[in-house]
Parts: sequence; C-alpha cells; structure tokens
Amino acid sequence: MFAVLLLAASAGYAQETKELTVFTAASLTGAFGEMGQMYKNETNISVAFNFDGSQALRTQMENGAYADVFASANQKQMNAVKNDGLMNNSSIVIFTKNKLSLIVPKGNLAKIINLSDLAKPGLKIVMGTKDVPVGDYALQILNKLGNDSAYGPDYKTKVLANVISQETNVNYVVTKVALGEADVGFAYVSDITKNLTSKVDKIDIPDEYNVIAQYPMGILLESKYPLQSREFMSLVMSDKGKAVLEKYGFAPVAGVAAKTAGTAMAAAAA
Repeated sequence: MFAVLLLAASAGYAQETKELTVFTAASLTGAFGEMGQMYKNETNISVAFNFDGSQALRTQMENGAYADVFASANQKQMNAVKNDGLMNNSSIVIFTKNKLSLIVPKGNLAKIINLSDLAKPGLKIVMGTKDVPVGDYALQILNKLGNDSAYGPDYKTKVLANVISQETNVNYVVTKVALGEADVGFAYVSDITKNLTSKVDKIDIPDEYNVIAQYPMGILLESKYPLQSREFMSLVMSDKGKAVLEKYGFAPVAGVAAKTAGTAMAAAAA
C-alpha cells in the first residue's frame, strides 16, 4: 500500500525533482543511508544527506543552508530551528528513540566494569561537547549519578577531569574509542553496529541513570518539495522504516506511523 501511494503521489514530480536534501543527526547515518536508497528505489528520487551533529546542522540552516527535512537527535536543537521560524511546525513528529551506553575498545585494557570506574584517576574519556545531543545527554547522566549518594558529590568532577576530548558529533567519539585513542566513551546504543563489534564493547548504563533520547523530524518551510518530503517521512515511519531503525538499535515510538502517513496522504489530496 505504501509503495502504491508513494509511486502515485510522486509520478507527476519525479521528472522535476532531482533530489531531496535531508539534514540528519550523525547517529542516524547507517539507518537513514539505507532508507535513502529505499526511497530512491520507490520513487526514483535521490536523497542527499548531510550527516553531522544536530547543533552543527542547526547552525548551518540558521546561516542559510538549504534543507527539505531536518532530523535531530534531540528536541533542543529542533526547538531552536522552530524558534528561528524555519520549520513547518505541524510537520514535526518524534519518530524514534535511543539511549546511551559506554563503549570501550576491544580488550578493555583499562578494565572498566561499571560507572564507578569512570572516576578512576588517569582514565581517558571521550564524549560529545555540551551542545551536541550525545554530550548533553552524557552530562545529564553524570548529574544523576552525582546526585546519588552511592557515587558521591565529587563523582562528576572526577569524571570530567578524565575527559581528554569533546567531539562535535557522536561518530567522532566512536572512532576515537575504536582506534584505542580513549579508554571509554559515551555513545548511543545504536552506534554499536555489526561492523564495530570487532572493535568496541558496550557497557550498559542502568535505566535509572540513563536518558531516553527522543528524535524529532520535520519539514523546512523553504522546502521546494514538501510533498516528497512528507513521503520520505512516511517511509521512515512505515513498518519498513521502523524495521531499519530497529536493526540499527533504535527504539520504536508507538502510534506515530499512522499519524505521519495520514498527514502525507492529506497533503497529497490537497
């Protein structure tokens, strides 16, 4: 049904639409890359992705960079773009969820077992900057731990003293850990992909300290192709799209697929 709707709605536009431009949080690189190819197979319309930290994407759009769709790793950056008057606010939906874990190089030479170990002197930690979502989420986790008497009031200070690098997107965090340039890093659960399992190991962060990352997506007001943008969003929220997201470690959001698809159909009929 989705393919039929998509092809029918796109038939009159495929010739004139060369490609969609989708600004996408770096943590979605694998999943959206795959869905971009799915969308092209369905519509014969290419998708040009700009994968980067959500805060960097926001800055680019604020400075005039063109995009049809923006998918952020947190609501803070989406809200900033909304407040600048750049988004079609009615198009924005939370389309998936994620959470953080610790990642260590294969072999774990620093012998990190749990969150308490992050405060050990001399440890080399890498995380995102406070402005990139993965860094903001990590700081929220450290705040929770610091407020727990089991870790103590100095815990956060000791952990931050071990931070050797703050990166502008999560892919840089993962790369440094995989190369052994750091003992441990804060990344998303979804970052531990099959091709990385030979290079890094994951250490779970208990749910009582973790943060659920909600990912919003929406269409820019300046989009030349709002119908096709809605079709792309509908693909992301379809059963096929959700299967791709779950394959990459993302968690589903109940009830949003029908809403998004319905919005796309209404726009097509208008």
